[in-house]
Amino acid sequence: MSQAPLCRDCLALSADPLADRCTACGSPRLLRHKERDSLSIAHVDCDAFFAAVEKRDDPSLADKPVIIGGGKRGVVSTACYVARTYGVRSAMPMFQALKLCPHAVVIKPNGEKYSKAGREVRRLMLELTPLVEPVSIDEAFLDLTGTERLHHGSPALTLARFAHKVEREIGISISVGLSYNKFLAKIASDLQKPRGFSIIGREEAADFLADKPVGMIPGIGASAQARLAKVGVTLIAHLRDVPLKTLFEALGRDSQRLSRLAWGEDRRPVTPERETKSISAETTFETDLRSFEDLEPILWRLSEKVSRRLKAAGLAGRSVTLKLKDKDFRLLTRTRSGLAPTQLAARLFEPARQLLKASCDGTAFRLIGIGAADLCDAADADKGDLADQSVVRQAHMEAAIDKIRDKFGAGAVQKGIVLRKT
Repeated sequence: MSQAPLCRDCLALSADPLADRCTACGSPRLLRHKERDSLSIAHVDCDAFFAAVEKRDDPSLADKPVIIGGGKRGVVSTACYVARTYGVRSAMPMFQALKLCPHAVVIKPNGEKYSKAGREVRRLMLELTPLVEPVSIDEAFLDLTGTERLHHGSPALTLARFAHKVEREIGISISVGLSYNKFLAKIASDLQKPRGFSIIGREEAADFLADKPVGMIPGIGASAQARLAKVGVTLIAHLRDVPLKTLFEALGRDSQRLSRLAWGEDRRPVTPERETKSISAETTFETDLRSFEDLEPILWRLSEKVSRRLKAAGLAGRSVTLKLKDKDFRLLTRTRSGLAPTQLAARLFEPARQLLKASCDGTAFRLIGIGAADLCDAADADKGDLADQSVVRQAHMEAAIDKIRDKFGAGAVQKGIVLRKT
């Protein structure tokens, strides 16, 4: 291989193409790949994002196992890489995580702080290309096709510089996957975390995927894996040999797309704007709650959260969904659709309250949530009409309360329902 290795630490091209370390700074973190300078689709993922932000803000946590999550009844939102060495993983129940790592530092999630850091990373992404497709608060796809002249280097070099800039300006690290489509870029970004940079090229894609489990393909979940296993399909290579008819019986009408992914083919473009489908808030209780009287004030507080998020996003909801999870982790959802577009907490709360009342039959619940969906532009919301002028009064009242809270804090004005003992 005659290509000069790119040092990910000093960003120099090594003079020796066979060197194990950078000839300029001595770093072993060399990026070499036959197709390195011809690929332009990337997936960027922040490493252990929530925990990384907390460690950035409190250097005393640097070498400690940190878990971001709720109380003993909650689940792990993020575990830092130190905590992961003990077996702690995202979505694990907190009681199980603390059994594995009892000396971990547990921090409750701070959504506003993480959102701010996520926006800072997104701003830096948009300096590279307008083709940024957010996947979540801490990850996105980027299409850097045609940016070589603008950034004076290949997409690979631009992304290596970007990783430096994120560490220097934001204080967290990222992992990068580079390929010729989104499917493979996403897989690549997971290969060398943290601070990884992996490349999957066209020539190697089919061979690389062959011995990987079919569950690596997005859209093939646990139930689909079980159905495929019955016909002898456990690896991606097996999937390629299955007749389309058999594949359709196991995977339904998505079978052709999944079959193409098995060969490393993904036709999806990087789409700059993803449509927000819902905005929600939920909470897990320290002890199970059964009564409507205990759950109602919590539902109101969550309605206010969703209302604030809708207002911040400039959106309104035309349906409301109530989410409840019982002590055995069984999920119950109830939806009220066809509502007039609203951003108002009171208008979100009322239908959810009715759904909650109908659902309180003595079942012990460990979690409650509320979501607004069927979203539209806020310009269409809370206008009222001749038959209902109360919505205008509610809008004015909430706007006044929002101003007070912005100035004096969230606890400055509270509705009486919140003061109930729960």
